[in-house]
Amino acid sequence: MISFSHYLKTLRTRFSDSGFRLLFLAVLVGIVAGCGALFFYYATNAVDHLTLGTLGNFHPPHEGVAATAESPFIDSLHLNFRWFLFLIPAFGGVISGWLVYTYAPEAEGHGTDGAIEAFHRKGGLIRSRVPLIKTIASIATIGTGGSAGREGPIAQIGAGFGSFVATKLGMSIKDRRILLLAGMAGGIGATFRSPLGGALFAVEVLYRDPEFEHEGLIPCIIASIVAYSLFGAVTGWSPLLATPRFHFDHPRELILFGVLGLVCAILGKFYVKIFYGMRDLFRRLPLPNWQKPAVGGLLVGILAMFIPQVLGSGYGWVQAALYGKMALWVMLVIALAKIIATSLTISSGGSGGVFAPSLVIGAMIGGAFGASAEILFPVLTQDPRAYVLIGMAGFFAGVANAPIATLIMVSELTGNYGLLAPLMLVCVVAMLTTRKNSIYEKQVAGRFDSPAHLGDFVIDVLEGITVSALAGKGRPPVCIPSNMTLPDILHKIATAKGAYYPVINDKGLMTGIFSVNDIRRILNEDIPPGLIIAQDIATQQVMTASPDEHLPIVMKRLTQRNLDEIPVVDPNEPQKVLYMLSRRSLLAYYAEQVEKTREVMAL
Repeated sequence: MISFSHYLKTLRTRFSDSGFRLLFLAVLVGIVAGCGALFFYYATNAVDHLTLGTLGNFHPPHEGVAATAESPFIDSLHLNFRWFLFLIPAFGGVISGWLVYTYAPEAEGHGTDGAIEAFHRKGGLIRSRVPLIKTIASIATIGTGGSAGREGPIAQIGAGFGSFVATKLGMSIKDRRILLLAGMAGGIGATFRSPLGGALFAVEVLYRDPEFEHEGLIPCIIASIVAYSLFGAVTGWSPLLATPRFHFDHPRELILFGVLGLVCAILGKFYVKIFYGMRDLFRRLPLPNWQKPAVGGLLVGILAMFIPQVLGSGYGWVQAALYGKMALWVMLVIALAKIIATSLTISSGGSGGVFAPSLVIGAMIGGAFGASAEILFPVLTQDPRAYVLIGMAGFFAGVANAPIATLIMVSELTGNYGLLAPLMLVCVVAMLTTRKNSIYEKQVAGRFDSPAHLGDFVIDVLEGITVSALAGKGRPPVCIPSNMTLPDILHKIATAKGAYYPVINDKGLMTGIFSVNDIRRILNEDIPPGLIIAQDIATQQVMTASPDEHLPIVMKRLTQRNLDEIPVVDPNEPQKVLYMLSRRSLLAYYAEQVEKTREVMAL
């Protein structure tokens, strides 16, 4: 019989494996992301019900409810509300602005960009306070009628927890980035009831070109499944939007769908230009930053006095359009007004996502296009309502450069897979037409352009070259006897160059190593310097390289442990230090090789 201790030992061995540990932590991240999505969902709905519903007497249509023959046809912008409705979004802007700019300025705007930037340029690091501030600020913005969605906040909330876990466990930068993506996937997969779409979105939205962060795909899928299951178990399993049973069996209609893709691309460019133009305008406004979201909220409220459909997520209006219960001109007005309202809400510094507003804008554009196509080309148009769903996907795919994730997400959040072929066409046309145009300005073109993957391409150039090629670029080691006291150590290294110092025994063999940072740490402790010797400071677990090792392996070693230097030792006597090889020298050598390669290619 196998003992419990054997099982425990096996589990500990498995957990020490990086891949298994990532999958295990992806489950944990998924649980927290699911709980965060639940809290965010109920808190936002509660604030919305209190401020817009009870105080403002504003009651738009509900999403997820199929329209019937008795459902009213919307051919007017008129809605009942109380006269002070325009003040409610401004109130939310005050709370959001004060919270964000007081405690976490990086939480402003749509959180997906914050997560993307953390992945590419901050080593996957997100301050632990950001998810909390983002949650409260976004609840204030969205719950009071701001034209923003849940995707951005929940993406940053999930990503923040993934980053927090990896940081606390002392994991590598690469693993922290992957857990950040897993948190994004879990939050989005749960919030939009789209487990596959959420996972694909997290690994696709990082780049403008059609690329995936494939290393993170499996952890993202696991986190998304767990979060979605937890969210569904509490809120139910129905899709976010109810739709008729659309189907595609009219190949000639692909012509109209292709044109719709171009229309989505053109209006997507207009949307992004307005969005960031509004941001630049607010930045020049001579007001403290925390007051600007209130100004944006006030302007949204004033716009809502004439077009109340701009308030909130707007899914209820999409629901009506999906069943053909909305006039063509009303859809056009809502689409244009929603672009302005979203720009005012988020570009002013308000906290919220752009996914939901973009879907509403795309749905209205698609609905208006479908209604027009039915009038102009009745033979080609099978069901004008289907263009609402396709417009949703095409518009967001164009502004987000995420066609695969978008078409899957739209299919999942509507529970309708009958239009996959036209969805694929429209998403690809929209994305290819506007590839350099993105609502996510922190995206990079591709993996080659991401600082997160700089080491990958260094390794490609250095392939086949050994450490011995850099022997002349190494520095002689400054060796410290193991019994040397701290004052003598400080005197010896005062004029020395380098960051790491091998500690040697009486035979001149290395027994450990310490860095300048280790010296600083010791100096901060309340211990008499004369009692401290080199052996007390040094770590005995030394990462080394040998002259016959290939540079890609050494580069990975330096990157994973975030080392500036590594001792190169005699392969026949591993404790004998030959020289110190720095990361700077290795990168300089890489630059030389790149330049030589370019010269050869130019001939």
